[in-house]
Amino acid sequence: MPFQFDHLSTLTALIDEGTFEAASERLHVTSSAVSQRIRAMEQSAGKVLVRRTNPVTPTEAGDAVLRYARQVLLLDQDVLSELRQGGEGQRDHVPLAVNADSLSTWFLEALAELPAELGAVFEIHREDEEHTTSLLRSGSVMAAVTSTPEAVQGCSVQGLGVMRYQAVCSPEFAERHGLRGVEGLDAAPVVNFDRKDELQDRFLRNLTGEGSTGPRHYVPASEDFARTVLLGLGWGAVPEQQCRAHLESGRLVALAPEHPVEVRLFWQRWNLRSPLLDRITECVRTEAALRLHPM
Repeated sequence: MPFQFDHLSTLTALIDEGTFEAASERLHVTSSAVSQRIRAMEQSAGKVLVRRTNPVTPTEAGDAVLRYARQVLLLDQDVLSELRQGGEGQRDHVPLAVNADSLSTWFLEALAELPAELGAVFEIHREDEEHTTSLLRSGSVMAAVTSTPEAVQGCSVQGLGVMRYQAVCSPEFAERHGLRGVEGLDAAPVVNFDRKDELQDRFLRNLTGEGSTGPRHYVPASEDFARTVLLGLGWGAVPEQQCRAHLESGRLVALAPEHPVEVRLFWQRWNLRSPLLDRITECVRTEAALRLHPM
């Protein structure tokens, strides 16, 4: 099923932008031209590739073609960079999926180590480490920090290290709820990142066999999550990098310091020979080795 290069570019623009009008502005063509290109791709594939919703989303078949499209565009970017034909101001678009705690503690430092002459611009998809692989499968991202060691089809996987969390609360919170270590913790207010966050329950189950039954706060931002715990609204599992100084100063207390929660992190990326993706991988692995515990 032959797909023209401009059709592949159109599909990625449509999914990235979410509407035919926004895709047309990005591509400097009419909305009608965008629609005609998508219909031509669907006729070639013999399947519907996008749902005409707001925003537009890919179908299962569309996911496969989108992944192919992004890989073709990446290879094209690599060739242009190597031949130095990208033109003044040309930038390589690199979508990545990263969990919020990695973003807040070490991942951005890895991207900052990339040479400026590479000319890459990043689109970061923030997602729970247990769910970032779904973005790889759909073709939405080129690489992801994930807790899944099994490689997604078409990807390679490498271990990064262990992110360690301490279950902590403020001294005032512990006194108010009569906490002695984990005793009584199951009924105390707890802070969760979002409704997919299971770290706090995992911590309790590992020590008591039961999860939390207490009131739950949901704070979907890593630094705000840590601040919510620091302010005494609840207890939570906070990355060591974010709570170490507060533990040393006494503003936080560790509820079970000998029993941290550990999350093994992996780097999954498209299994393509790409100088740009290779360099990103090198910087990510180097920074992870400095910031994470060894596996």
